[in-house]
Amino acid sequence: MSFAASDAVGFVLHSAINGLSQRQQVIADNIANVDTPGFRARSVEFESALSSAIERGRATTSDLTATVAATGTPVGANDNNVDLRKESIAAIQTQYQYQIMGRAISDRDSRLNMMAGGAA
Repeated sequence: MSFAASDAVGFVLHSAINGLSQRQQVIADNIANVDTPGFRARSVEFESALSSAIERGRATTSDLTATVAATGTPVGANDNNVDLRKESIAAIQTQYQYQIMGRAISDRDSRLNMMAGGAA
């Protein structure tokens, strides 16, 4: 039995990992288009919405929507603004954050399962 999103804490953890997943997808798209003329890099932001929901003590699906927006990176000669170094660093950082969130969800589910009388 999964207790993943059965309460506010689980919902927030899963919302965070979903935001990180979306960020990974956008970064991969940016990197894939590094040489595409006219392509504009995008970024994903969900942390401020998550923080606000936590401060209010209320989290709903509409509160925790990730926003995807164009980056402010300067445009290069081919009218493309993907900065491969910036994207690579963001990909590594997002990967670590995703691993940490995945571990937090797994540990929490194990503890809740144990508390409910299930096997560890």
